[in-house]
Amino acid sequence: MQRILQPGDIESLDRTNPQRIRLPLPVQLFAERAARLEQKADGNPIADYLRFVAQIVRAQQKAAASVQTAAPDADLIAQAQEHSMPLLPAASHIDPVWQDVLMQLLDALDHAEHVPEAVQPTLQSLRTMSAEERDTLARRVLVGLLTDSADLAAAPVVMAALQVTFADRASRLQESDVPYTDPASICPVCATAPVASVIRIGGRDAGLRYLHCGTCATEWHMVRVKCSHCESTKGVRYQKVDGGDETVLAETCDVCHTYRKITNQEKDPFAEPLADDLATLMLDLLMSETDFARASINPLLPMAETDATPDDHNA
Repeated sequence: MQRILQPGDIESLDRTNPQRIRLPLPVQLFAERAARLEQKADGNPIADYLRFVAQIVRAQQKAAASVQTAAPDADLIAQAQEHSMPLLPAASHIDPVWQDVLMQLLDALDHAEHVPEAVQPTLQSLRTMSAEERDTLARRVLVGLLTDSADLAAAPVVMAALQVTFADRASRLQESDVPYTDPASICPVCATAPVASVIRIGGRDAGLRYLHCGTCATEWHMVRVKCSHCESTKGVRYQKVDGGDETVLAETCDVCHTYRKITNQEKDPFAEPLADDLATLMLDLLMSETDFARASINPLLPMAETDATPDDHNA
């Protein structure tokens, strides 16, 4: 049966007017991410870790349904737009509610099935820290200053709580609130580097590439064949694991010598940028044998500080 398109439907298919910003729907986002992690765990070399993270994300989904954050005021929005700067730089705009979310996640993990025994001391340490100590740790996690193994162990859970609060704040914005930023290689909402990019399907976004923020889950449009790190259009190439599918590729740049993964929903409609990035560690191992440095970490697998940061090319 054919359906007559209404004016709103026609506008949604207008490819000459791409959606500049895709703001998150947190509950849906975490549900889809958890399902993808569970799917990608089967036969994966890091299956146990993916299942552990999937449980964290399920707890994020539950917390996202009830969290209430403060929306930015009109003066802050106007200032960010005037100066082409991100609206809520993460390390300086941590909503206090993140600590309540953290407690919810810790409670959920107490009853979870796939929690490694080695993680238990870290979870207990997070419970016994003072609020000030947790805030200090949160800022270190957000700026990547993870000084020891204890920080690295705690970072995924801390980051998960921060993701819930920042995604909630981003979800309360309108596209018109979000400034055009310079450089365009950082999140225009929270100033975080993208964890990956994704080629979307459906409606006016079909076939378009969006950078995906690892903190607030905002996505912003960037044309294909353009480096998501230095914005060069020269020397951009794509690599994959031999014999692997092309859902996730490493997009490399000969100018800044970095790479970031690009996930293609045209190849797999269930692909989710953060989950697929985490599940393709073999591609990172392949890239470690090249001259290309990873442009940014996956916030749920902070292994070590990267050689390249979003500001390197502006130095």
